Amino acid sequence: MTGPGALLVVGDVVTDVVAIHPEPLAPATDTAARIRTLPGGAGANAACWAARTGTAEVRLLARVGAESARWHERALVDAGVRPRLVVDAQEPTGTVVALVGKDAERTFLTDSGASLRLCPADWAPSLLDGAAHLHLSGYLFFADSSRELAEIALGAARARGVQVSVDPASAGFLAALGPQRFLDAVAGVDVLLPNEDEARLLAGLPEPTGVARAAAELSRLVPLVVVTRGAAGALIAEHGRITAEVAAEPARAVDSTGAGDAFTGGFLAARLQGADPAEAARAGCRAAALAVTRPGGRP
Repeated sequence: MTGPGALLVVGDVVTDVVAIHPEPLAPATDTAARIRTLPGGAGANAACWAARTGTAEVRLLARVGAESARWHERALVDAGVRPRLVVDAQEPTGTVVALVGKDAERTFLTDSGASLRLCPADWAPSLLDGAAHLHLSGYLFFADSSRELAEIALGAARARGVQVSVDPASAGFLAALGPQRFLDAVAGVDVLLPNEDEARLLAGLPEPTGVARAAAELSRLVPLVVVTRGAAGALIAEHGRITAEVAAEPARAVDSTGAGDAFTGGFLAARLQGADPAEAARAGCRAAALAVTRPGGRP
């Protein structure tokens, strides 16, 4: 890493409606569930976890609707994040309905709302002043205006010598966009943080293929690739080979929503403090293990 400095996250803020249902969904009738409305968003979640785990300053650029802007801003400030939230005049804050089954795995219903309406006009070069690292949420790359903003931010960071990481965010959206189009858009990043499905998809490998091969192939394109594997921990690949495998921390999982975001936040905070990739991945695994023990994706 480039030394001490701020972490700038450019990404998404959404409202999560988390429904934890111990029994399978019953079509055409009621299914008992515990339902909570919580602040979320992959970028915002990662920023909050990074702030919690010790990074001196964490900034967030995102777009929200007027109806919940103050609520989201207060939640971020309370978590130790310095938010720059652009209030959208046309769309409400994005909403994600997370259906969480007995196994703690989640299925998302996503209305991106204002979150993917970030645009180049929302960018300010001063956001990078004093920054040591830029993290881009992969969701930005799934809409034209936010992808253009992400590419501007990436170029600005590279021009300043600021390292950049990207979390691909969604295998479903990634498949719709096209893996090669995504890889072209993130060319020049220093760190890629996919999960297993995203890694295989980006590497162009079939599902039965070992994820280690996918990680190694991707690290020929991006210097450092860290693949999150849920209960199996994380794989680290550099320059075409696997360099470390990190075990997950034991946890009694309630809701896996935001576990990957927690890993990202913990990983980036540790890297900013000088940790090597394996040490940072262990910090990420600790954050993820804590995240799954409670509903929602925030600390």
